[in-house]
Amino acid sequence: MKALVFGQAPDRDEGRPQPADALEEELLRQPFGFHHLDDPRLPRPDWVLTRPILSGICGSDSKLVLGDFASGDVDNPMAAFSSLPHVPGHEVVAEVVELGPDAEGLELGQRVVLNPWLSCAPRGVTPLCPACRRGDLSLCRSFTSGAFGPGVHVGVATDAPGGWAELLVAHDSMLIPVPDTVSDEAAVLADPFAVSLHAVLHHPPPPGARVLVYGAGALGATTVAVLGALYPGREIGVVARFPAQADLARRLGATRVFDHEPRLALVEALADWSGGILHQPFDGLPMTQPGGIDVVYDTIGKGETMEVGTRVLAERGTLVLSGVHTPERWESTPIYFKELTLAGSNAFGIEEIEGVRKHALAHYLDLVAAGRVDLTGMLTHRFPLDDWWEALRVLARQDRSGAVKVAFEPTAAGSGTGAP
Repeated sequence: MKALVFGQAPDRDEGRPQPADALEEELLRQPFGFHHLDDPRLPRPDWVLTRPILSGICGSDSKLVLGDFASGDVDNPMAAFSSLPHVPGHEVVAEVVELGPDAEGLELGQRVVLNPWLSCAPRGVTPLCPACRRGDLSLCRSFTSGAFGPGVHVGVATDAPGGWAELLVAHDSMLIPVPDTVSDEAAVLADPFAVSLHAVLHHPPPPGARVLVYGAGALGATTVAVLGALYPGREIGVVARFPAQADLARRLGATRVFDHEPRLALVEALADWSGGILHQPFDGLPMTQPGGIDVVYDTIGKGETMEVGTRVLAERGTLVLSGVHTPERWESTPIYFKELTLAGSNAFGIEEIEGVRKHALAHYLDLVAAGRVDLTGMLTHRFPLDDWWEALRVLARQDRSGAVKVAFEPTAAGSGTGAP
C-alpha cells in the first residue's frame, strides 16, 4: 500500500521539489516521505481492516512533519508514549473492508470514523484500567502495555499505522458508524470537534458568561461550534490569525473576532470588549483587574497565548489548554494573583450531553445529523497522498491559501487540485 511515513528516510525514487524558502528547507530535512509498504494484517481477531476515505491533518501532525517540535526542549515526556517510525493520521473517515473473526458491531462496506486511542481494549489488556472503566480513554494506564509498543493513539505508534495510508486497521471498539445523512466531509471533522467538546464539557462556561476562544483553526472553530450548540446565550470572542479563520468563526456564531497581534492592541481590545480594567506595569503587557472574561479556551498553547489569556481573565476564571506547542517561557504571575485555574484538556472519551453518555465522536455525528452543528466550509483543501508536499505547503501558508482544515484522500490518484 501507499503511505506517508515519519521517522524514516524517504524512498530514493520519490521525487522531491526544490525548496522555495527556509520553511520548505526545514520540511525537506525532516525524516518524512512517501513509501510503498506491505498491506497491514489484522493484529488480533477482534480488529478490522478499513480503507480511509479522508484523513485529516491534525495540528500536532503538521507541527511534527514541519519541524516545529524539532527545536526547543527535548525532554518532552510524551516521547515515552510514541514510537518511530510511524504512519501519521488519526482524523479518519473510512470504509470497512474486512472483519476479524471476533469483531462485533460492524458490517462490510459500512462508513466509520476512527476513535484513535490505543487504550486497554484495543491492546487486549484485561481487566480494563480504572480510567477506561470510567470512559476516560485518553487517561488510560496501558499506553505502553499489552499487544503493542508505546503509543497513545493510532498515528504515533509503529505497531498501529495511521490514516495517511491506503489501508488502516483498528479494533472494533475504535470504529464509530457514520449515519447515512452525514457526509464524508462532515465525518472527517469528528475528531477535532470531539477534542473541543471534551474541553468545553469538562470546563463549561457559566450562564451569561463571556468567553474567549484563542485561535480559530480547527480546534478554535469547533470550540465555537460546541459553545453555540450546547451553551447558547454566552458571548464568544475569538482571536484569529487569518481572514479565512475569522470568516468561519463569525459564521459559526462568534460575537466578535479579534486580530492576534499586536498583542498590546489585542489585550486592550479584549479589555474594552469585556469591561476589564487595565493596569500597566513598569514593562510588558497590562493586566485586567477586575477582568470580564470568565473562561479562555486556548487552542494554540504557545507562551504568548497563555500570557494574554491569563492577563485578561476575570478573577478565579479558567484557562483551558487544549492546544499543543513546544514549551516556552511566559509571565505567569496573574495565575496566583487572580487565583486563576489552569486546566489541561486531553482529547476525548465517553462524554455526557443532555443526560446521554456515549463516545464523543458519536455525539458529534448525532449533532450533525440533527442539524445542530454545521461545519460546512471548514474542510478547505484535500489532496492525494503523493501530493503531500503541496498539502503541507498549503497548511503552512494559511495566510495565502485560506486553508482551515486540510485532508488527504488516500485512495485518490494523481495530483490534487486542493479543492474542497
